Amino acid sequence: MRRIATIGIYGFTAGAFLKELAGGGVGLLLDLRQRRGVRGPDYSWANSARLQRALAAAEIGYRHVKELAPTTELRQLQYREDDRQGVGKRNRIVLAPEYVERYTREILDPFDLGALVAELPSGSVTALFCVERDPEACHRSLVAERLRAEHGLHVTNIRPG
Repeated sequence: MRRIATIGIYGFTAGAFLKELAGGGVGLLLDLRQRRGVRGPDYSWANSARLQRALAAAEIGYRHVKELAPTTELRQLQYREDDRQGVGKRNRIVLAPEYVERYTREILDPFDLGALVAELPSGSVTALFCVERDPEACHRSLVAERLRAEHGLHVTNIRPG
């Protein structure tokens, strides 16, 4: 049976991140970021090349699924809402309704999740990965919910601490 987990980087160290993935039985990480870099020294381990090396050393597969990443325009829409709400993107706890509607219509609806599911390993967990700490504050939760609702996949959320 295929299973899905979601995970972000905020709140994790590199070691804790890898430990959570291994402990959760993750065999494949799907990177849902448009830009696969993170600013600042605290999270430089999550920049694509470094992350891929660390995952390979931990025997966890990696795949970039850029087609499920929000566009720059959608990210800017969410940032404007964050500003209006007075929250930083690292402290966001919910996505803006307009972001959810547009991400769903423009990105998730046209994407062939059935083909993706068919390629997922059945003997391990696949993790949907982005940066936000809380899945409710990230587009990965929308993908995970669609996988649960339309493909019957069990979803868990891995959070720091």
